[in-house]
Amino acid sequence: MNTTPYDLILENATVIDGQRTPRFSADIGVRGDRIAAVGALSNATARARIDLQGKAVAPGFIDAHTHDDLALLQQPTLPAKLSQGITTVITGNCGVSIAPVDFKDGAVVAPMDLFDPTGEAFRFPNFGDYVAALERSPAALNAALLVGHTALRLDAMDDLNRTANEAEIAQMRSRVEEALEAGAIGVSTGLFYEPAIAATTEEVIEICRPMSRLGGLYCTHMRNEAEGVFDSLEETFRIGAELGVGVVVSHHKIMGSPNHGRSRETLPLIAERMKKQKICLDCYPYAASSTILSWSRARIAKKVLITWSRPHPEFNGMALSDVAQRLGCSEEEAVAQVLPAGAIYFSMDEDDVQRILAFEQTMIGSDGLPHDARPHPRLWGSFPRVLGHYSRGLGLFPLETAVWKMTGLTAANFGLTDRGVIREGAFADLTVFDPETIGDAASFENPEQPSTGIEQVYVNGTLAWALGAPTGARTGRVLKRS
Repeated sequence: MNTTPYDLILENATVIDGQRTPRFSADIGVRGDRIAAVGALSNATARARIDLQGKAVAPGFIDAHTHDDLALLQQPTLPAKLSQGITTVITGNCGVSIAPVDFKDGAVVAPMDLFDPTGEAFRFPNFGDYVAALERSPAALNAALLVGHTALRLDAMDDLNRTANEAEIAQMRSRVEEALEAGAIGVSTGLFYEPAIAATTEEVIEICRPMSRLGGLYCTHMRNEAEGVFDSLEETFRIGAELGVGVVVSHHKIMGSPNHGRSRETLPLIAERMKKQKICLDCYPYAASSTILSWSRARIAKKVLITWSRPHPEFNGMALSDVAQRLGCSEEEAVAQVLPAGAIYFSMDEDDVQRILAFEQTMIGSDGLPHDARPHPRLWGSFPRVLGHYSRGLGLFPLETAVWKMTGLTAANFGLTDRGVIREGAFADLTVFDPETIGDAASFENPEQPSTGIEQVYVNGTLAWALGAPTGARTGRVLKRS
């Protein structure tokens, strides 16, 4: 029996353990970066004790889909994430990672400008250089890293409007191998975006071949999330099957009013294929998406908000219809005038969102864009919104299930050992919250608002968020797939 005093005991906690176990009352003892005990610890000695008076303690939330690659270095306390109870982020999604690519001439191609339109951020010609930078200068959160297919194409090809040739595929394949050996947990694609549209299924498979030997996940912003969603799902399943790896369908959604309701068809298909291969999916809890601005996306949306514009920052946060009126032109012409820019698109159906969120195997991912001038509220509000609005408010699923979707399920799918669960021996990533008040405060009008109800957040045993602000602790780690 270990008689060493605990560094911390959280007393009188309502434990929601991340495994869908019914909540229970217990004390949690922490030594170093690990949970050392869960039970009755009133007679144990500790350097510090905090009486939680019945408040809920969950594993630190894991954001299954982020674009925090650069924010981890430039905004290392990440208040948008800590304020939601998030302790781990999955970065490099949608084919967009800041390594391995080097924009020596500063000519940044969309969607890479979601990070930095100047090109200065892209200074990691090898993926290992990026991993080393994160380890030298830790963030407040843990991060698991994906290498992006779009970044690979930009690094290897002089013409993105065609499929890669054998030499280019070989170069990208070697980059994937280097990234996996340096700590990447998989490869992401953004076949929806212009720099990757010309890539064939075969190109993707051949580039990702190292995963068949070294392991990893294939995560994809699919080629089409509207009328072509079924073909895109089949392409995704084929890539995973041929490589022998698990796949993640990123931010599963159904775009465009003619397609609303088709989640009734996609989810049974996904469930059936899950019986044959490893398939995961994530979702954010909003009926509006956000990415770079283009007329092809804007024309199918009921409403469009500008999130940033390089030539016209005065339009940040404005509706495209108002921008067009201000400019005295059509909305299509207004798009051309404000580019390069980003936008929020209201083109999804709330019933589809709820159906996808309620699907048993759906993880929670924010897909927030931390460098937008007026970001989508999902950057600050996704996780408390699931717990408050969808679980407590609408009763879409019990609190224990909601927590599992953002902890234990995600940790298991991404191979994050000893994360996403409260038990003896697990890492002490912990979120303390009030189940009665937790909720999102961020809105489309006021997107950068901390959520309510998050009281304390611990990362690897160290207090990272308290009293409504980051503590300044930066004990996050680069997490590598087990």
